[in-house]
Amino acid sequence: MKFGWIKIDGDDWEEKKEKVKMALESSIPVVVADPEDIEKIKELGNIKVASHSLDADIVIINKNDDINFLKKAKELGKETAVFIPIEGKEDEELASEIARFGFVDNIILKGEDWKIIPLENLIADLFNRDVKIIACVDDVKEAKTAYEILEKGTDGVVLSPKSLEDIKELSKLIDEMNKEKIKLDTAVIKRVEPIGSGDRVCIDTCSLMSIGEGMLVGSYSRGFFLVHSETVENPYVETRPFRVNAGAVHSYILCPGNKTKYLSELKAGDKVLIVDKDGNAREAIVGRVKIERRPLMLVEAEYKGDIVRVILQNAETIRLVGKDGNPISIVDLKPGDEVLIKYDESARHFGMAIKEKIIEK
Repeated sequence: MKFGWIKIDGDDWEEKKEKVKMALESSIPVVVADPEDIEKIKELGNIKVASHSLDADIVIINKNDDINFLKKAKELGKETAVFIPIEGKEDEELASEIARFGFVDNIILKGEDWKIIPLENLIADLFNRDVKIIACVDDVKEAKTAYEILEKGTDGVVLSPKSLEDIKELSKLIDEMNKEKIKLDTAVIKRVEPIGSGDRVCIDTCSLMSIGEGMLVGSYSRGFFLVHSETVENPYVETRPFRVNAGAVHSYILCPGNKTKYLSELKAGDKVLIVDKDGNAREAIVGRVKIERRPLMLVEAEYKGDIVRVILQNAETIRLVGKDGNPISIVDLKPGDEVLIKYDESARHFGMAIKEKIIEK
């Protein structure tokens, strides 16, 4: 996931305060600030501060500072970072060396004469290292370039904003960069059958959904059905555009990062994926989970010879998404209908996709 930090500098505290407040409002997680501003920043809200101080949440040193200062920070349980201006090849080599120290979490790079090539080299060099590469940028356009270098891009950026609008634009860019794209396929309905009562889960999120959006849920880790949100006008109940009536408690739900959880595990504050009919995915925060006993319906579909299933509440307002992108109530669903699913050949171990043979039926 891409992230962004905001650099808070200058002599005027009132100007710096406004930048911190905008960072808070824009869900920017970290500000980079002078040590003397740490306490005042903390009074403004719950935001992390990166600074050259052991009182900071993220302790930064410059390339020529005593490395033992960073070791001490790590011993205190702090996140760590090293700031390296890239003025020549030797600085690039230094960054590569420091990134291999086990107590360095972040490498912050500022290109002087060259901005792209050193980042390309270090991204390739440190591809599988457990260290985050962060680029210093002067505007949102530079941030986008940094995020996209060599496709993988930098993990984050430190933006020196020229205006409060820059902070909002960076937040929008991060949201856009972190969107996932899910490959959806079509499965053919084979059976729709009432099976009695059981516990089902409604997921109420802190986001509003629109027609065509829902969540990917399934009884098996290899087959997730796109269960539509309660956004469709109907004569029975008011719409609940923040809700997906997702199915029985045992079901898997696809979460950010291609991870899964059981519906019964979800709680307020967890993150789930909202997915639309075209496979565009965005994160949403769970605000509430409601588990209630309701009549259930078994839905069975075939995908390339394989049978996948989902168990949903038996009610008119519960819908899957058809091949054409339109929602279909499960009371109208019949054999031969085509619905959208995500098929995955991976098995799951504690929600993580793994290459292992598993039989689910």
